[in-house]
Amino acid sequence: MSGTSMDGVDLALCEITENQGKYQYNILAAETIAYDERWRLRLSKLNRQDASVFWKTHVYYGKYLGRLVNDFLKKHNQTADLISSHGHTVFHLPAENYTAQIGDGAAIYAETNIPTVCDFRSVDIALGGQGAPLVPIGDQMLFGDYQYCLNLGGIANISGMYHDKMLAFDVCPCNIALNRLARNIGKLYDENGELARIGALNEEMLDALNAVEYYKNFGPKSMSREWINTDFWHLTKDQVLSNEDKARTLSEHIAIQISKALYHFVDGEEEKLASQKMLVSGGGAFNSFLIDAIKAETSVQVIVPDENTIQFKEALIFALLGFLRVTNKPNSLASVTGAKSNSIGGALYGPINL
Repeated sequence: MSGTSMDGVDLALCEITENQGKYQYNILAAETIAYDERWRLRLSKLNRQDASVFWKTHVYYGKYLGRLVNDFLKKHNQTADLISSHGHTVFHLPAENYTAQIGDGAAIYAETNIPTVCDFRSVDIALGGQGAPLVPIGDQMLFGDYQYCLNLGGIANISGMYHDKMLAFDVCPCNIALNRLARNIGKLYDENGELARIGALNEEMLDALNAVEYYKNFGPKSMSREWINTDFWHLTKDQVLSNEDKARTLSEHIAIQISKALYHFVDGEEEKLASQKMLVSGGGAFNSFLIDAIKAETSVQVIVPDENTIQFKEALIFALLGFLRVTNKPNSLASVTGAKSNSIGGALYGPINL
C-alpha cells in the first residue's frame, strides 16, 4: 500500500480467516519502508511524464515492490499465499472513466513467485463508480463494532451506515496538504501538530476553504491529487500567512468538514452522535492537535486504536480485498462508489489454489 502522502510503502502480513460469513484477522508482521528522495520525486512527477516513462516506472515499481516483499518475508521468517497490492495512485479521474495505480502485478509475481492481485479500482469505474473508497467493505466486515471509520491519510475519508446501507466518501484533503506546509520548514510532516499548535486561526482562509464546491454534496464522491492541485491547494498556498497560521487554519478546516460529514450521517440529529463511536486510523491519528480539533467539533466518541491498527488498517483491508477477489466474492460496494452494481475487482497474476 502506498498512499497519497507518499511517505513510503506499507507492508502487512495478514492472516484472514472466514467462518460462516464472518471474517477475522491477525496482523502477523508489519512495517513501513520509507521512500528515498529519488522514488518520492519520481512518483510525485510521474503524472506529467510521457507514456513511455509512465509505463517503464509502472514495471520498475512493480519489481521494486516485489523485492520489498521478498526482503520483508525473509526478515520475518514468513511465507505468504497471496500478495494483494494497491500500488501507488498516479491518476484518479473517475469523471473521465479512468484510474491508474502503478506497480505492475506481473512484475511483482515474477519477482516473488507469489500470486498477486492488483488494479482494484478499474472494474468499479467501468461500472460507473468512483473507484473509491474501497476500504469501507473492510470496515463493515472487520470493524463493525464502530458506527464510523475515519482514515486520516493524504486524504481524509469516512465510512458508516446511512439508512441501512454502507456509505463512504473522501471528506477533504488531509496530510497531503499538512505535509506540504511542514516541508516548507524542512520537516517531512507536522509531528503531533506542533506547527499548527502555535499558529493562529485565519477566518478569511477558513471561509475560503469551507466554500469549496466539492463540499456541497453528501454521498459517493472521491478526490484526487490532480483535484487538490488545481482546485484546493492555491487557497492555502496563496495566503500571505505564516506556515504555522496556515497549518492551524487547515487543521480546523479538516475538523469542520469531518464534523459536517458526521452531521449528515445522522440527518442533522446531532444528539445521536454522542452515543456513537468513530475509529480513527491513518497517519493523522498521531497528530494530537488534529485529533483534539476533531473532538472539539463533534460529540461522537473518537477512538484512536493501537499503533498497528492506526498505521496498517488500510493495508490489512486490501489484504481482505485480495482474499475476497480470489474467493470470487464482491469487494466493492455500489452504495459507496455510486457504481451500477457491486463488483469483484482486481487483476490476478499467477495461479492460485483455493
